[in-house]
Amino acid sequence: MAVRGTLLLPQFLLPVRPAGTVLEHHALRMVGDRIDALLPAEDALVRFPEDLQVALPRHVLMPGMINLHTHSPMTLLRGVADDLPLAQWLQDHIWPAEQRLVTAQFVADGTRLAMLEMLLSGTTCFNEQYFFPEVIAREARAFGMRASVGVPIINVATPWADGLQACLARAEALMETVADDPLVDACLSPHAPYTVDDHALQEVAALAVAGQVQISMHVLETAAERVQHEQTHGMGPLARLQRFGLLGPDFLAVHMVHPDAEDMQRLADTGTQLAHCPKSNLKLASGICPLPQLLAAGLNVGVGTDGAASNNRLDLLEEVRTAALLAKGSSGDATAVDAWQALDMVTINGARALGKETQLGSLEVGKIADLAALELQAAATQPLHQLHSQLIYSASSSQFSDVWVAGERLLKDRQLTRFHADQLLAEAALWPARFRGDASVGPSL
Repeated sequence: MAVRGTLLLPQFLLPVRPAGTVLEHHALRMVGDRIDALLPAEDALVRFPEDLQVALPRHVLMPGMINLHTHSPMTLLRGVADDLPLAQWLQDHIWPAEQRLVTAQFVADGTRLAMLEMLLSGTTCFNEQYFFPEVIAREARAFGMRASVGVPIINVATPWADGLQACLARAEALMETVADDPLVDACLSPHAPYTVDDHALQEVAALAVAGQVQISMHVLETAAERVQHEQTHGMGPLARLQRFGLLGPDFLAVHMVHPDAEDMQRLADTGTQLAHCPKSNLKLASGICPLPQLLAAGLNVGVGTDGAASNNRLDLLEEVRTAALLAKGSSGDATAVDAWQALDMVTINGARALGKETQLGSLEVGKIADLAALELQAAATQPLHQLHSQLIYSASSSQFSDVWVAGERLLKDRQLTRFHADQLLAEAALWPARFRGDASVGPSL
């Protein structure tokens, strides 16, 4: 007996691979959680007459986007401290707020709000770094989103763990918990070179090898970081990380705003992955990442939103548009980071950075069906001349209407299928009062 699948019938398919391809009036067939076929729509209707059909007549169907760096629970700190430089924002406002507020409930509510925002804007997978990662993993699984959940590694006590050894023990526990999870995996997230000592780096390197997991870390986010690091350690941050064997294809360097020529060569030689977070870097006045030079060096660069407390949105389409425009303006080269490259950065490049390029990031037979459909019948995307260009430079994330993760339709006609958005928004709305210490709303549990 033939297996019944699902036929998605969009106006356009944007498969990402082969590069530069746009397919009109084609169908994508899903069976279970996998892409089973890409073929002309007329042929699909003849070959698979028993399949469930999903008409998307005014849509482009593309791979779900991959947010390569975020701090999901920090949606609840959105707007708490704006118009400040990184050090002042972090040390005087965010860290004190986290010491007061961060609990398992804070993390759960903030993560759900973040996933709502990401799913509504076409993101299907996110690379996370925050306290209570076991809670984030649980919430992602319940929501149906794909997540690589980073376990924070830091030398100081936090609301989640009282120091390095507690962080490492909880990392091992989470790695074991998600070992066979089809949606959620674990990685190690030492905070930054300036908050993690040599012993911690040794422990991270050993645990990553033993557990065969990836590492992500904030690196060279500000110019001051290099100066301080050289004064303290006698070398730059990347040289120190390489000394401990951390750089390589399984290491994701986040931000990389201030690399010098030697750093870029070191990154290229080791095949280190990069996450570019342009809006956060701009808002905190951290600087402008030299994206064209990094790409010219052959580095794989994906895009992350960073947290909503410093962005202040988790809109990946807007983020990559900013990345492309910033690359052009800062380099004086209008051809820098064209629309095809920008599309790659939020799809296949993100998948490659997470070690998932054989499973995600493009619409190819055998890959997992993480998909997003964007409605083109909108003022900003008409008339339609070049699909890829208008997606990157013109479309709004509010035009995403339907999203699938592992073949499951999590967003249908802009409505969640597993949760009620109103409930998630109501939970989030309680947090400003808690931030102010209003006991009438109840404590954070």
